[in-house]
Amino acid sequence: MLTHEQIVKIADDLARAEEQRTMISRLTAQYPEMTVEDSYAVQNEWKRRGIAAGRRLVGRKIGLTSKVMQEATGITEPDYGAIFSDMVFENGSVIEHAQFSNVRIEVELAFVLKDRLAGPNCSIFDVLRATEYVVPALEILSSRIEMEGRTIVDTISDNAAMGGMVYGGNPVRVDEVDLRWVSALLYRNETIEDTGVAAAVLNHPAMGVAWLANKLADHGDSLEPGEIILAGSFTKPMWVEPGDTVHADYGQLGAITCRFN
Repeated sequence: MLTHEQIVKIADDLARAEEQRTMISRLTAQYPEMTVEDSYAVQNEWKRRGIAAGRRLVGRKIGLTSKVMQEATGITEPDYGAIFSDMVFENGSVIEHAQFSNVRIEVELAFVLKDRLAGPNCSIFDVLRATEYVVPALEILSSRIEMEGRTIVDTISDNAAMGGMVYGGNPVRVDEVDLRWVSALLYRNETIEDTGVAAAVLNHPAMGVAWLANKLADHGDSLEPGEIILAGSFTKPMWVEPGDTVHADYGQLGAITCRFN
């Protein structure tokens, strides 16, 4: 376990990297004894500073819930991060590429909650009852820690590589569509790059939300009404560069488009 001083230093280093659009070396190389709980302590310090600075917490992201993402990263344990209101973009947004580092896009579904969700023992049925609607979303990944050889400790400390999210398409109730079979076609500059089906997320995207509620219970936290929960990617990360246009077609759930300048 790391000391409080070490936790604060790591948070300082990550804040500096985010401000300067640089990367720091792997935490597991700097602190071989660092644990998963240490990394969530770093993330909580980052979140605390954001709230103290006036940022508004609006939701959570879940990462590494699908086989395709675990194979892409070499990490087999899911993680989660925080979403602030200034990280949320509307459909059709033009987004400044330079505000992020190592920019990639993932295709996801976002759950918007009407009721509180708390573990332990939160089930898929609890999630479906607590969900007001589900909407298509893209996650923007941004890594402040060098990517080669990263472990779960590195990704959690880095707010699970959360940079931002774009939402769009058609919000639907959970009983209006079979969420397992929601699919998406992902395009970059009019060229299709990837496809995916939401069942890739733990066999049902609501299972990712249940996992999150139970994991948060271990940390004395819960999911609150109105929060947006990014349930996990069902495509591999797609790199984007300045000038790229990203388009995701979710069929009957509509589409999302954004451009990076």
